[in-house]
Amino acid sequence: QVQLVESGGGLVQPGGSLRLSCAASGSIISIYSMGWYRPAPGQPRELVAFITSGGNTNYVDSVKGRFTISRDNAKDTVYLQMNSLKPEDTAVYYCNAQTLTMRGKRDYWGQGTQVTVSS
Repeated sequence: QVQLVESGGGLVQPGGSLRLSCAASGSIISIYSMGWYRPAPGQPRELVAFITSGGNTNYVDSVKGRFTISRDNAKDTVYLQMNSLKPEDTAVYYCNAQTLTMRGKRDYWGQGTQVTVSS
């Protein structure tokens, strides 16, 4: 069994910063990629940021230049540094990991962490 535990959400004023963390644990052989998602109009979740095991990253256009995703492979942990936050960033943020386990390739999700940007 694999678990993803998220932390770091909260209430912040517009222009402020938050840092989200997501730690993976359990029967993991390797993690191909990790990412952060949030709900969006017309879709259950949109990709916010994504990082591969090799460090390649991808961002949704609306957060480019403001958010930075990073990863500590030794700790199986991914981070999302969110700067210059806007009210439209308010959402539940979900961590995702694409893994290789004893049962083969598996996709796992965290429970979500609330980010609220408001004055």
